[in-house]
Amino acid sequence: MDISVVIPLYNEEESIGELYKWIERVMNEHHFSYEVIFISDGSTDRSWEIIEQLHQESSCVKGIKFRRNYGKSPALYCGFAKAQGDVVITMDADLQDSPDEIPELYRMIKEEKYDLVSGYKQKRYDPISKTLPTKLFNATARKVSGIKNLHDFNCGLKAYRRDVVKNIEVYGEMHRYIPYLAKQAGFDRIGEKVVQHQARKYGTSKFMGWNRFVNGYLDLLTLWFLSTFGKKPMHVFGFFGSLMFFIGFVAFVVVSISKFLGKIYITDSPYFYIALTMMVLGTQLFLAGFVADLVSRSSANRNDYQIEEVIGDK
Repeated sequence: MDISVVIPLYNEEESIGELYKWIERVMNEHHFSYEVIFISDGSTDRSWEIIEQLHQESSCVKGIKFRRNYGKSPALYCGFAKAQGDVVITMDADLQDSPDEIPELYRMIKEEKYDLVSGYKQKRYDPISKTLPTKLFNATARKVSGIKNLHDFNCGLKAYRRDVVKNIEVYGEMHRYIPYLAKQAGFDRIGEKVVQHQARKYGTSKFMGWNRFVNGYLDLLTLWFLSTFGKKPMHVFGFFGSLMFFIGFVAFVVVSISKFLGKIYITDSPYFYIALTMMVLGTQLFLAGFVADLVSRSSANRNDYQIEEVIGDK
């Protein structure tokens, strides 16, 4: 199969049928073999009924229905697990992503040998409550991830080699950082394509404003920490704990020397309490690192490394 199109959705009954007909036309024009996987993320409208109807009309339509709303990342995770195409395309169901971009995204993966190609919506029709947080978020994500050539990490329109989606775990709300996850898994040929962004035709956006902006930064911090220290937590906790303990101990020694010289009573100096606090905090951080290291060593995926190919092992 050439292409799998994975589409997570939540209450998009107005647009599903129109979106599929558009995808179908593009696929037939370019003679692609394909499947379209709709993931209904706890929709409460007629979305699933429409998906069932589309499946009856075309075997290319497949669907996954969640009992409740889990979020975009779990929907993508399940869609990726089901995908069979050599190239996997993700897009939103609100008609703001154009299926006309699919052939060029496919070509970039197959001919230019990219692992992942992310869409870049230079001209957006979103309100400022969505565009301003997006600009700030993307600037931070580029800095932290080291993927300098991406302008829009959160664009729903992306293309992947199948190996990529089968070797990354999209969980929580980490769909914003799929390029970062791919890079960590060893898929570092990441490209970008300017794509058309269309004004929303039906309903309102399900992901708006500053709440997702704050959550995005927290997720980015989590991902950075896990990628940097996930398998070696003692390196960060132990370092800062030892540093704090050392500074506190030196300060305690200085205060003690001043006391023996008769200049002050040790408990009269605020530096004594600062030193004591730093030594206690330093010890706690060190012990936290030690415990975290034990947990990491006991983890089932502590030796979960991405291996691309094995020779001589039947």
